[in-house]
Amino acid sequence: MNVMLKTAFSFAFGCGMSIMLPCWAQTEGRLFLAYPPDQHQTQASQIFFIGSAPPNAEVTINGQRIDRSPAGYFAPSFPLQLGENRFLLRYQGQEIRRTITRRSDQPLLTPGSIFIPASLTPAQDMARLPGEAICFSVLAVPQAKVTVKLGQQLIPLSSQGPAVQLPTNAALLNGDNQPQVNSLDKYQGCTTFLQSGSLGQPQFQVQALGRTQAGSAVGRITLLDQGPSALSHTEVMAVTSEAGVTRTGPGSDYSRLTPLPKGTQASVTGAEGDWLRLDYGAWIHRSETRSLGNKVLPRSVIRSVAYRRLADATELRFPLEVPVPITLELGLDQLQLTLHNTTAQTDTIRLDAEDPVLKLLTWQQVNPQQITYTLKFKSQQQWGYDLRYEGTTLVLSLRHPPVLSPTQGNLRGIKILLDPGHGGSELGSVGPNGYPEKAINLLISQNLAKTLRQRGATVYLTRENDQAVSLAERVRQINTLKPNIALSIHYNALPDGGDALNTQGISAFWYQPQAQPLAAFLQQELVKRLNRSSYGLYWNNLALTRPYSTPSVLLELGFMINPQEFEWITDPQAQGQLVQALADSLSAWFFQQAASQRPLETR
Repeated sequence: MNVMLKTAFSFAFGCGMSIMLPCWAQTEGRLFLAYPPDQHQTQASQIFFIGSAPPNAEVTINGQRIDRSPAGYFAPSFPLQLGENRFLLRYQGQEIRRTITRRSDQPLLTPGSIFIPASLTPAQDMARLPGEAICFSVLAVPQAKVTVKLGQQLIPLSSQGPAVQLPTNAALLNGDNQPQVNSLDKYQGCTTFLQSGSLGQPQFQVQALGRTQAGSAVGRITLLDQGPSALSHTEVMAVTSEAGVTRTGPGSDYSRLTPLPKGTQASVTGAEGDWLRLDYGAWIHRSETRSLGNKVLPRSVIRSVAYRRLADATELRFPLEVPVPITLELGLDQLQLTLHNTTAQTDTIRLDAEDPVLKLLTWQQVNPQQITYTLKFKSQQQWGYDLRYEGTTLVLSLRHPPVLSPTQGNLRGIKILLDPGHGGSELGSVGPNGYPEKAINLLISQNLAKTLRQRGATVYLTRENDQAVSLAERVRQINTLKPNIALSIHYNALPDGGDALNTQGISAFWYQPQAQPLAAFLQQELVKRLNRSSYGLYWNNLALTRPYSTPSVLLELGFMINPQEFEWITDPQAQGQLVQALADSLSAWFFQQAASQRPLETR
């Protein structure tokens, strides 16, 4: 579910640390509101109220009677006006008051202003190469005249039309991810400079409506010492993290690219704030690198590629002169590994025909400094890989399929990691009576682990009790234990603006293509076996779906905030049916994989 909303639930509901009674037991016999908290602020156009009261009398919000489930749970939504919105909940003689403030989701001008100072770019210090385009922008009233002075240049900015604002990624969960058009225009312009050194802060001037206003961009601009035609020596950095996080742009809001193994070297061609742009186009945070000083650009040739078949993995070794940046793209039936800043002198590659994973390995020099290896697999189901540098040799290990039993329901030899989401002070989402997601996650995971062990599987849990376990620690356990699959168990909620009363169902989330078949199978099987609604299958950039050492899937097994579904979630008989359906679905999936591994003549 939406992480920000789960955090909001945790802060909104403070009895999670009670040592007398469980939180949800304290709500019996009274009006209780789990969400939203008082003085809550949001940009959503409506807000849902998640709560409960005994079913023998009506509950009203601002005098309006609301529908409730047989157990007395409710989740109605009410529209919000800009500014403060006051709500009064009543049940018999009990009252709860809430003040909800709706903030505008559009950039707004202050009285008397003709542009928005916070929209001036660059918004942080930046460095670029001489001769490279440097662009500026601002949001201002229509039909304005905008110029920027930087160094000795005066750059005109032209209107690109009304500014378009994209929704957050979480908006997709509410079924609304359409861009919004602003009443202000976006003005942009670009220029180039040839001399290296500091250019200072861009100075903006905006003229409109008979007024002239000025402002300075926060970011200062510097040109690096060497231009594109003289990149013989420049700053070179080395990755210091085990897997340096690279992104499509200078900030954590930008999408992730292939992590760089520790020791990777690349030249720096730009910077914004604490982010460095590397010579092959990706960005990395400065804290994950160390400078090697000014030196010749890291370049390498590659000749033979070594092959080694281990007990549980196939290992390919790419000997290089320098640990160059890499890009990896994993598909269902192939993997493409690109070495940047590398030129082939390859004549010999070994690959044994009986290898359990690989069918074919080919390569292509895409351009003079980029070579791509294409690895064709024997099966569409992959079981994980590892990538590291040993000195200047890149080592790619492809995990072999597990040895699977030919009989359905027998999981002997299978290793499964179960991750009960949240724990400790992190409640996750909460139900209408305050029952926290962390508790049901653990209960289902423990019961599922017991059932899977009875079928012969080796099962690990990232937490055995109500304790806080960081996301980094959960991922570390996956990468260390290297199970055959990893499942993170969760229950869902919605961002503000969603329709909690009419949204329910089971969903599955994946990130690595090797996990997509498992995610799709489990989601479809659970919906069918349990006769539950489907909330869909999602590719999602989550910490517990990103591991590439094993197929990793995150399951959302229902909506804590939906009154009807919450009754199903907390029903002991339904919990038993869910555990049985999960175990049966996993057994069926592994049986399917066992069948696909048998030689064609024995199928």
